[in-house]
Amino acid sequence: MTVDAPAQPLKVAIVGAGPGGLATAIAVSKIPNVEVTAYEQASELREVGAGISIGANSWRVLELLGVADTLTSGHETWTVLNIVLDKGDKGVELQFEDGTVATADLVVGADGIRSVVRDAAWPDYEIKFTGTTIWRTLLPWDDVKDLDPRFETTGWWHTPTTHVYFSPVGEGLWEIAARAWHDPAIHSASKVSWGVPVANEHVESHFTEYISPIREALARVPPGGWREFAAFAGPELGKLTAWDNKIALVGDSSHALSGAFGSGAGFAMEDGWVLAQALARFRNDRKRALELFDAVRLPYYARMYAHLGSEAARRKTRLEEIEGSSGREPSFDERVANKIIVDGGVDMSWIYEHDVGATWQGWVKVLERGE
Repeated sequence: MTVDAPAQPLKVAIVGAGPGGLATAIAVSKIPNVEVTAYEQASELREVGAGISIGANSWRVLELLGVADTLTSGHETWTVLNIVLDKGDKGVELQFEDGTVATADLVVGADGIRSVVRDAAWPDYEIKFTGTTIWRTLLPWDDVKDLDPRFETTGWWHTPTTHVYFSPVGEGLWEIAARAWHDPAIHSASKVSWGVPVANEHVESHFTEYISPIREALARVPPGGWREFAAFAGPELGKLTAWDNKIALVGDSSHALSGAFGSGAGFAMEDGWVLAQALARFRNDRKRALELFDAVRLPYYARMYAHLGSEAARRKTRLEEIEGSSGREPSFDERVANKIIVDGGVDMSWIYEHDVGATWQGWVKVLERGE
C-alpha cells in the first residue's frame, strides 16, 4: 500500500526519554515528513534503579530499531512537564515548569507509571499502592564474591512475603533487588516514593529469616547505597489513545502493571515500534493509524491483566485447599511453594519470546486482505 506524504509535516512530541520514549523517537523519526521532539525532565544522563532485563522479546525490537549492535547516545535537556492541553484543531499544547510552551499534532506519553500525559487525558485514572516495596542497589562483585558460589549466577530467594534477587550485571557490578509485601489496606506509601534513599537498617530488618550469606550480602551495602521504590499499579485502560487521536500512550503509562513481568522496557519499546509502523502505514489518516495501534497492543495488555488476575485467584484457591484438607494453616514451605509456582506454572513464551515484528506482519496481511 502506498500513501502520499502530507504537505505539512506531522509534529510528534514524545514526553519521556526512557527506553520507551527513545524507541518511539527512533522508530517515528524514520517516517518521511515527520518532525519528532522528545522531552525529558532529567537534567543529566545517569544510572537510576539497578539492572534492566533484556529478554528475547526486547532484543527483537532492538533489532527492528537498528540499535541492537551499536547503541549511541545524545540528548538535550528540557524541563518538567506540568500541563497538557487539548487545543482542538491546533493540536496539543505542552506547558512546562519554566514557562516554556510547545505544540504538537500528536503527543506520545512515554512518561511512566506516574504519567502526566495520561493524567491529562484520563483524569479519573488512579494508581494505587500494591503493598510491595522494592529496595535496589549495585555493589562491586569483589565485595561479595566470597560469600556463596551460587551468587555468581542470577537467582531469587523467597519467603512467603519477601524475595531477594541477586544478579551480576557486567562491568564488575552485582545487583541486589529486594522486595517485601505488606497489606496495602494497613500500610500506605507516597505516590512519589520512587528512588528515595533509605537507611540500611530498615532494609535489613525485612530479611532476618534468610540464610547467613544473604544477610551478609545485604549488610555489605555501604551506608546510603539503597534506594526505595514503592510499587503502584492501575486498572486496565479501554484505549491507549485519546483526544481525537492527538494522544497515544506507550510503556508503563499505558499499562500500570508495576513491573509484574520484569519486561517493562521491552513492552515500551514494542509499543513505540508498533506506533511508528501504524503511523507510517496511514500517515495521511492519523485516526486509522491510532486505531490500528490500539488493535495491535490492547489485546496484548488485556491478556497480561487477565493472567495476573487468574494467577492471584489460583494461588488463593490453592492455599484454601491446603487449609481445608489439613485443617491447619499452610506451612512456611507450602506458602513459599505456592507463591513461586502453582500447578507447575504456565507457559509465558507469549511474553518472553514474543516477536513483535511477526505480530505486525500478521496484521499487515489482515489489512491487505481487507483492502
